[in-house]
Amino acid sequence: MAIIRPFKGVRPPKKIAKNVSSLPYDVMNSEEAAEMAKDKPESLLHITRAEIDLTDCQDIHSEKVYEKAVENYKKFKDNKWLIQDDKPHYYIYAQTMDGRMQYGIVGAAAAQDYFDGIIKKHELTRPDKEEDRMVLTRYLNANIEPVFFSYKAVPEIDEIVERIVKNNEPIYDFTAEDGFGHHFWIVESEEDNKQLQQLFKEKVPYTYVADGHHRTAAAARIMQEKKAQNPNHTGDEEYNFFMAVHFPDNQLKIIDYNRVVKDLNGLSEEEFLEKLKQNFDVEKMGKKAYKPNELHEFSMYLDKNWYRLKAKSSTFDDNDPIKQLDVTVLSKHILEPILDIKNLRTSKRIDFVGGIRGLGELKKRVDSGKFQVAFALYPVSMKQLINIADTGNIMPPKTTWFEPKLRSGLVIHELD
Repeated sequence: MAIIRPFKGVRPPKKIAKNVSSLPYDVMNSEEAAEMAKDKPESLLHITRAEIDLTDCQDIHSEKVYEKAVENYKKFKDNKWLIQDDKPHYYIYAQTMDGRMQYGIVGAAAAQDYFDGIIKKHELTRPDKEEDRMVLTRYLNANIEPVFFSYKAVPEIDEIVERIVKNNEPIYDFTAEDGFGHHFWIVESEEDNKQLQQLFKEKVPYTYVADGHHRTAAAARIMQEKKAQNPNHTGDEEYNFFMAVHFPDNQLKIIDYNRVVKDLNGLSEEEFLEKLKQNFDVEKMGKKAYKPNELHEFSMYLDKNWYRLKAKSSTFDDNDPIKQLDVTVLSKHILEPILDIKNLRTSKRIDFVGGIRGLGELKKRVDSGKFQVAFALYPVSMKQLINIADTGNIMPPKTTWFEPKLRSGLVIHELD
């Protein structure tokens, strides 16, 4: 069963919470981070992307970048832009998008649960990205950004969250520049904190990494390091835990993750369309953007026209967690055999576009001439994600896209 406990969060004062908060470090480059933090000295990006405060920084993973992050973190605390709570709490973090709200519980997850299979993953991680987050955590001695987790909904947990939200004003309540709402409560009652901890222990056998596989892996490895360095290790030290926001699965919605390809692998458009017909029913839809309406249906943009592609039954297996995925169908029956794109992680001929950007972004990229064809997919469901994680399978790259992204800086977990 999942071990998730309250912790003494390090948080900004209410009046500057919006300025401190930022998007996660990995959804932007250095130039974008600098622009986002412009005229915002309190932005957490000065810590998570500290290279923006260094002139002529050639290596964003250099020691001087991490040292600058430490300097800035100390500055934030000295300036009282970040203040630690006096006692451990859970926190409730809600997000609003398109009129829909999702309520997560911020708690400290046990790192050992990652190694014991209690925390389940669905993606592979890259050692270089793990190492980067590990180094920053070592320098700061803190989980500076939260991980996005899910769990199978528990009515008793929902009832506690609903009561707290209904009877208390949020400590933070703002709309970010992207139009998404962010709302944050402290679970003040000692009884509520105890009950939530017990409910996680009794009712939540597993948690699932929705977004943040590298930060999760890094946090687990940091625990191992600190354990090895501490001859008096008990397992109760704060470094045994890391910060995650836990959302019930029935409140989450995964957005499509689409593909654009630079060329047709030497084929003419007519030859390409003929090859598609071997495994798909192909219907030309015209100039108006067409979005897939169901599983195993794709839309394609080619030469200023949209097409509907319906996969034939021979191309998928709905009894297999991986073979039922539309990203698998696309790769096995279009990208690999027709377009000769064998490795999604390394190919320079393909790019990926989060569904939050809309079909217009696919059209824009193809019409620019930099890409020749685009594919829009029906989004993966939470049921599919959990099934893959439960069966020990790994999703193909770039399969899921979650929105809204968690804002960093609303609360931080220190490892002492």
